Amino acid sequence: MLIEPLLAPPRMGRPVRDRRQVVNGILWTLSTGAAWRDLPERYGPWKTVYERFRRWSADGTWDRLLAHVPQRSDAVGAVDWTVVCVD
Repeated sequence: MLIEPLLAPPRMGRPVRDRRQVVNGILWTLSTGAAWRDLPERYGPWKTVYERFRRWSADGTWDRLLAHVPQRSDAVGAVDWTVVCVD
C-alpha cells in the first residue's frame, strides 16, 4: 500500500485489522456522509474503523497523508490539475 509508511505503527497486543480495509471504511464513511454505525460489514466493525479514524486524526496521520499523496502523485504525473477540486 502506497500510504503504509505514513500510518502510525500498530500498537502492541492484538493483531491489527487489515489497514487497507480500515482506510477504505473511513473513506466510505466520509464520502457518503453516513453514520459510523451504518458502515457496511465488509469494512470491519464500525467501532474499530471509527477508533482508528479518531486516533489518526489526533496524531496527525491524516495531515501527513493529505500532504504526501498529492505531492507524490504529482511527481509521477498522475494528477491532472485542471480537473482537481478540493473543498
